[in-house]
Amino acid sequence: MRFLHTSDWHLGRSFHRVSLLDAQAAFLDHLVAVVAERGVEAVLVAGDVYDRAVPPLAAVELFDRALHRLGALGVPVVMISGNHDSARRLGVGAGLLDRAGVHLRTDPAGVGEPVLLRDAAGEVACYGLPYLEPALVREEFAAPRGGHRAVLSAAMDRVRADLAARPAGTRSVVLAHAFVTGGAVSDSERDITVGGVASVPAAVFAGVDYVALGHLHGCQTLAERVRYSGSPLAYSFSEAGHRKSTWLVDLDASGGVTAERVDAPVPRPLARLCGRLDDLLADPALTPHEDAWVEATLTDAARPQEPMARLAERFPHVVSLVFAPEPADGAAAGTEASYADRLRGRDDREIAEDFVAHVRPGSAVTADERAVLHAAFDAVRAADARAETAR
Repeated sequence: MRFLHTSDWHLGRSFHRVSLLDAQAAFLDHLVAVVAERGVEAVLVAGDVYDRAVPPLAAVELFDRALHRLGALGVPVVMISGNHDSARRLGVGAGLLDRAGVHLRTDPAGVGEPVLLRDAAGEVACYGLPYLEPALVREEFAAPRGGHRAVLSAAMDRVRADLAARPAGTRSVVLAHAFVTGGAVSDSERDITVGGVASVPAAVFAGVDYVALGHLHGCQTLAERVRYSGSPLAYSFSEAGHRKSTWLVDLDASGGVTAERVDAPVPRPLARLCGRLDDLLADPALTPHEDAWVEATLTDAARPQEPMARLAERFPHVVSLVFAPEPADGAAAGTEASYADRLRGRDDREIAEDFVAHVRPGSAVTADERAVLHAAFDAVRAADARAETAR
């Protein structure tokens, strides 16, 4: 059976306040064309269909058109909700849509109930594991405290139990929206850390033939059978080096996997430029970036006059401006680091712990204080998740 594995469409998202709806529409045109031209037998969408719980109407219409076009091709779609989606909203009408070949898996209670697909070699059981917020689903899975690993392990136990009861030789696919250990992150993914533990080991998914992952925006292979498709478009300048694509996955009669990357259309390349303003405006080597979305980091010792307007004369699609002045003569390198630079790569808990240490010099955060801080962050995250679920 041939699958097209995709995820993280984030319909309705903008790029530095520039609408991406046209680019997202172009990607969905491309996806439908690949399905038609490459003999795809099922489309797997591993979460974050929308960028927020209440998406704009134009994004909903784009989603609706894509499903109608895939339905017209007679190709089933298996789709889960991600951490950006409202599972309840995305799952509206799931029973009716099932009959049209669009299988929405947004309810954690249904993780052990597969979509059954069939080819000449027999059945393929496709299990959908929507994004599982530990604070909200722990009771459903009777999982101990322990964050994502505990609830995903419990969900996969249900998957394996159902699979074990099926005829020998039944092939299996799992869709999951999670941060799996070994995956490379970018700046555009929402943090899902709970209890200080963000990632789960790939071994949690043992026992199935293919795992179609969503959440991380870079296309990557964690193991032959465990892959992220990544987002179809770049949603931050940290993705400037990404090659955006989908996975065309062939599952043979014995459960063997082969996969091919299919490049997605690039609406506009990204460029991260760094230097003094006058140099950026004059350097002929930067000519290839004049049509790109540009993030410019200016290193001038003094802030130039009207830098954005001057940059836009050469780079009309400049959307981000960063100031990182070079150290003054005699200053030690690194002493002029910006606040953003000092925070980059640190999560909320680390920043809070650093703040406590900063306002209380000579006294580091104690284990008890760290536990209180972590519990507070988890409580806020759980409250936000409940609020989004209730919307």
